[in-house]
Parts: sequence; C-alpha cells; structure tokens
Amino acid sequence: MKKIAVIGLGYVGLPLSLQFAKNGVTVVGLDIDADKIALLRRGLSDIRHIPSADIALAVEKGLLDPTTDFSRVAEVEAAIVCVPTPLNKYREPDLSYVLETGKSIAPHLRKGVLVVLESTTYPGTTERELRDALEAGSGLTAGKDFHLAFSPEREDPGNPDSKVAKIPKVVGGLTPACLDAAVALYGTAVETIVPVSSCAAAEATKLTENIFRSVNIALVNELKMIYEKMGIDIWEIIAAAKTKPFGFMAFYPGPGLGGHCIPIDPFYLTWKAREYGMHTRFIELAGEVNASMPDYVIAKVVEALNRNGKAVRGSKILLLGLAYKADVDDIRESPSLLLIERLEALGAKVDFNDPLVPVIPVTREHAALLGRESRPVSGDYDCLVVATAHSDYKGAHIAALGIPVVDSRGIVPPGPNVLRA
Repeated sequence: MKKIAVIGLGYVGLPLSLQFAKNGVTVVGLDIDADKIALLRRGLSDIRHIPSADIALAVEKGLLDPTTDFSRVAEVEAAIVCVPTPLNKYREPDLSYVLETGKSIAPHLRKGVLVVLESTTYPGTTERELRDALEAGSGLTAGKDFHLAFSPEREDPGNPDSKVAKIPKVVGGLTPACLDAAVALYGTAVETIVPVSSCAAAEATKLTENIFRSVNIALVNELKMIYEKMGIDIWEIIAAAKTKPFGFMAFYPGPGLGGHCIPIDPFYLTWKAREYGMHTRFIELAGEVNASMPDYVIAKVVEALNRNGKAVRGSKILLLGLAYKADVDDIRESPSLLLIERLEALGAKVDFNDPLVPVIPVTREHAALLGRESRPVSGDYDCLVVATAHSDYKGAHIAALGIPVVDSRGIVPPGPNVLRA
C-alpha cells in the first residue's frame, strides 16, 4: 500500500505513522486536536520519547501529512484507528472515541479500503460495534465492499528496545480476505506478522497480555505486604528469584497501576464476561489488590511521620514522580495523582517533583490538580515519597537529605530514614 491514514496521533498512532513513513508509505495523520496537528506540521513532537527530528524528516519528505480533515480518508487505501478506550465513571468500557471515529470516517470510505482498529477493547467490538458504525455511515458492507480487521497495539513507552518494526504484530480479520489485506498492510512496516483466526481472537490476545501483567503485579504487591510483616524486602526476593533461568518472570510492586492499559483493559473483559454469565473473580481480585496500593503507601507515610513525632495534618510532603512509569512523561491513570489527593484530604500540604512533567496538564478525573508545577527536591519537607522510578531518583542522594523517605519503588538504598512501601 502506498497511502494510508492513521487516526489518533498519540503514544500509539504517532510512532506507527513514523514507522510506515520510514518504509516509504505516505501517511495522512488525523487527529481532532488542532494544536497537536499544528505542532506536528512544524516538525515538533509533543511526546518526549519520540524525537522531533523523526517527525520533521517525515513531514519534509511528504510522507507524514498531519491534518484534522477527516475527508482525507477518501484518498487512502487503509485507515488505522488508534484512539483511546477509557472507562467511564462506573468502570465500564467507553467506546465513544472508537464509535465517533467510525462515524467520522464512514462517509469517506470507498470500496476496497481496509479499516483496522488498534485500540484495546473487548472481543466483538470490531465485528459488531465498529462494523455497524462504518456500514451505517458508508452504505458499504464489511467483508464485501471494504476490509475490516483488528491489530492490537504493543507500544512500550520509555523502553529504548521497543521498536515498532521489531515487535511482532498480531492481526485478525473479519474474513480471510480481510486478514490477507491486513497482513499485507503491516508487512510493509513490521518484520513479523502473527495472523489469528478472527478479530475477536486478536482483541482477546491484547486483553490476555495486559491481564497477565495486572495479575502478576497484584501478586507481588500482595507478597510485598506479607513479606514486610516478616521483615523481608520484596525487591531483594525478586532480584534473587529472577536468577532462575526458567519458570519465573520478574514483576515489580508499586504504589498502584498507571498508564493507558493495565488499570483499564482487564475491566473490558470483566464487563463483557457478564454478558456470558461469567464472573471474573481472579481478574477482579487482582484489580482490588492493585487499587489498594495507594492507601498502603499512605499508611507508610503516616508511619514515617509518626516516627518523627509528626501528624499527617499540616505536614509538608514532596511526591517524587508524577508519571505512571519511569523516565516517561505520561501521567494517564497515574497513582501519583491519587496519592496527592488522598494525602491532601488528610490535611497534608503536598507538592510534587517530576523532571519530565513540569506542569500537571488536563486530566479526566483530577481537574483540581490542573496547572500545579513541579517543585525542586530539597530537605524543606517533612517527608519524601518516591512514587515513580525515574533515573533521577535512584541512589543514595535522596536519603542523604536527612528527612523520612517512603520508597514505593525500591530504588533508594536502605537506611535509617528510608521506609519501603
């Protein structure tokens, strides 16, 4: 294929667009954010780990054409949808971004075009909800007049070894011809294609990957609390256990789950499973354990302050790290936001430091925190809380400030004023 559209130029869509462009495919990059489009057209990146130079080169060569004009879909041979699939306030799937995108591109679809959904969702979304939106708006029939497929994104922001071309691409199609079209599309940009039997199978693959991570993180979070009672350091145990060359995979505890996948994706399956009369006890228990971690960290903050004869109310606390993951600038679903709100509800005065997040941007659920600025790390606080394993925080210099440190990431060397959480 020579010309495609990628809808949604965020953490998934932008690197995917650049990979296609590197392989000589012209990409019409679509997004509803006019400010983002203006930035990209100037060759500038709004995502830290994606170099502006790569964008500038693709734009200069005419291989990346960022726009808000959805009618441009009429020009392309394939359209790849990479939009958010969050949860609503009832922790139920919110497909509004996917369905609105389907309605926006449907009038501009032409016969023979391929539409691929990459947004994580429950099995059946592509062949039912998205298909219905596309057929209703286009007058075309999926599998007959146009191809339809699902291929889950596998981005790992902040991991220098995570390259779009190198990560095997799972693909499922509505029909065998749809699958062939999707395999041909991704074969121009990705080295290894993994075909599966259906769109639903591809959707289930993505959910399985992230549920696996959620359950194992919950396990080590629970072990952390048990071993702490026994005077055993969970990080020491994991470091020793991962020397076994088989039968063990290292997962690490933390203050809760963050990002656009693990805190959200398992609930897509638990919601869908109820349609089949199934209760996902194991998955939901893992969610409960992980959701309880911010309160566990706060209990450790209370303990650290008590050791110094101080109450939470009125104490000055500096949270180290706002991003959900080390060395990225992404704060989506970050447990740090919950920690700030819950500590302040107890009467603490909370600042944050994050070398990659100078100001708290707009968030879906934490509007009161908008505009707060990162503060310098100093000893002018009653307690420091390590919430993100940024490289800047690793080492003894944090403990050397001489004030209580609550370390939820296991990156500060043990010491008399360091409390692991």
